[in-house]
Amino acid sequence: MSHHHTTSASRVRNEHTIQLSLPSKPDLSTLTAIYVLPAHIATAELHEIEHQLVTLGAPLTYDIREACLVLGKVTKPRRARFELQARKLRFKDVDTVHLRGTRVHIHHIQSQAKDEPPPTKRRKFEGFDTQSTEDDSTNSAYLGSSAVSSAPGEGNDAGAESVSQLSISQAPTSQKKDPSPYPAALPPLPVSLKTEKPANLIMVIDLEWLKDSVYLREPQDLQKYLVHAVEILPDVMQSSTAEASTSKASGMTTSPRVDGSPCGSPEELRGIVERAKAEAELRAKSQAYHSRTAKRDRISDAAKHDFTDRTFTSAASRNASSQRPHLLHQTTSDYEEDASADLPPMPDWVREKKLYACQRATPLSSPNDAFIAQLKKIKTARLLTNDEVGVRAYSTSIASLAAYPYVIQTTAEVLALPGCDQKIARLFHEWRTSPDHYIQAAKDAERDPILKVLRLFYEIWGVGATTAREFYYDKKWRELDDVVEYGWSSLSRVQQIGVKYYDEFLLKVPRSEVEAIAGIVERHACKVIDQRIVCVIVGGYRRGKAESGDVDLILSHPEPIATAGLVEKVVKSLEEEGWVTHTLTMNLTNTKRGQETLPYISNTKGAGFDTLDKALVVWQDQAFPGKGSVGVDGKKAKNPNPHRRVDIIIAPWRTIGCAVAGWTSGTTFQRDLRRYAKHVKGWKFDSSGVRERGTGKWIDVERWTDPKTRCTSWKDAERRVFDSLGLEFREPSDRCTG
Repeated sequence: MSHHHTTSASRVRNEHTIQLSLPSKPDLSTLTAIYVLPAHIATAELHEIEHQLVTLGAPLTYDIREACLVLGKVTKPRRARFELQARKLRFKDVDTVHLRGTRVHIHHIQSQAKDEPPPTKRRKFEGFDTQSTEDDSTNSAYLGSSAVSSAPGEGNDAGAESVSQLSISQAPTSQKKDPSPYPAALPPLPVSLKTEKPANLIMVIDLEWLKDSVYLREPQDLQKYLVHAVEILPDVMQSSTAEASTSKASGMTTSPRVDGSPCGSPEELRGIVERAKAEAELRAKSQAYHSRTAKRDRISDAAKHDFTDRTFTSAASRNASSQRPHLLHQTTSDYEEDASADLPPMPDWVREKKLYACQRATPLSSPNDAFIAQLKKIKTARLLTNDEVGVRAYSTSIASLAAYPYVIQTTAEVLALPGCDQKIARLFHEWRTSPDHYIQAAKDAERDPILKVLRLFYEIWGVGATTAREFYYDKKWRELDDVVEYGWSSLSRVQQIGVKYYDEFLLKVPRSEVEAIAGIVERHACKVIDQRIVCVIVGGYRRGKAESGDVDLILSHPEPIATAGLVEKVVKSLEEEGWVTHTLTMNLTNTKRGQETLPYISNTKGAGFDTLDKALVVWQDQAFPGKGSVGVDGKKAKNPNPHRRVDIIIAPWRTIGCAVAGWTSGTTFQRDLRRYAKHVKGWKFDSSGVRERGTGKWIDVERWTDPKTRCTSWKDAERRVFDSLGLEFREPSDRCTG
């Protein structure tokens, strides 16, 4: 009865219609051969990515020498070059500025007909054998044609807005002569990859391209994700062997020089020695790299083995890669229920298919919280089992469900929500029809003995999902006592504190205590600077939560010089009075770069919204009954107050709005804020400010440059950030995406 979805969904109040066509998938069937770079990708995830590419029709190859597109978790040209060298490829760099019009699609891979007319005349280009056809518009697509220089060190997002998107129908039938020495288009690959080597151009593409193409349901412009491009050079060893074989077969011999020296000039000999040294160095680096990743792969394989048949894991980890995706089965009673349901009118963001969480209001509580709670359990299981793709997909679905203002009654409503597909609809159907309103996968995740241990370790402060799996599979630990007894010295200082105060850190912090901590921090900041210090409580507190897991505070000051190095002064003052018992991290990242916005090309890895000066401290309230008294044993009374985690962040006033917006919003909201800025505005959004991608120019979204327009309120500055992005301002209580 699944074909009746459209009929049932059309019967809505006020004649509002829900579009029930299944989400379209990007068609990658016309792309050239794709190789997936396994570096930094777990085995299970690698298999899922490859399965996803095949499902979308992409011509996947397992030989990098056959590929023209290489997808990987690579964002810098230097890393791209290293990965290519590690696979024993010899190449020279290609200037990405001149890849305008490069064909990235080919004819479908099939046997070439014998009566096919010969190709038109060829022309040479920097080692590429190019040819033009009369009409490739139905088989080719092009990189964006706007020529913008890549910033040094990275090229995946270089370039301004593209004139053409990656669309088969938009491919031009002819190209005007390019005034540069480079042709407007590089050649298409040969018809058959099995019998003929592809063109010797390799383009390394950020894996985000595939994720965004699936997320946005259409292939995205490759230029925005281009990291590096190289021309593959002939293999010296193969060439030498071939030449030797040819010489031997023809009876030719090589003679030494008259003076008895080997053949070849001194320059040639030096070149050989230098190449040998470079290859030896490369082999050493490759061995070191593989030794670092060996343990990770071993852990990943062990986890994959343990969770192969679990209901809460992905289809790939359940060996379902060969199964065809099945549609939601709907019984007659389900259809009748959907048809008779009095559905509310869809919100604008549903009708307009707005995909980004920052484009809609997501309140603290949702009428569908019970169903969302079940999905969160599955999402956590995906996180602990190393399914990053699944975590992202569930995060998107949960944010969409949380923003829907009505109680969901039918699977039709679920399918209408951006980011929710057949999988979520099936889970909702299961949850709705089960006697106790539960999802079997969520229940299994709660009961799974391995996941229970992984959750135990994951809740240690300073331990992420990867480290939790390392504790379990590599260290063979099963409880906190094992960590203390067998691995205490191997833990970082943050992890040691996390274990020491494990139970205390799990306690929630009430709003009154958050406010008290903020007041004390502000008082000490004013003491070390002056009374113009501004203290903003962000995080879950500002979104309206009754209790918080930790306390996030932003300090700022109208004068730029006042915020430089401020975090050190404040923490030192707090330590002197005993409020801060442990200072775990002290980052002066922003001060060291002159309090400028994070550069577009940065060496800061995994920074996200955390590129400002920051101190991560352990806090304990110093006020308690009997303080200072001495017991019968002669010891001072012990402070019974629980230890708290406190983040003290310093933001310069010129970008205070960006900092507050980033640190206030829920995880998915701030993730989509960055994605929206990237794809819609061509900007890089960060807690330290906004820069234009491609040029790296700082964008004054808060209008700070002109003293006449500067904000005197951090709230006004935050509103200007949304306004500059072209987004409707969302109150903190409407950014609760989780």
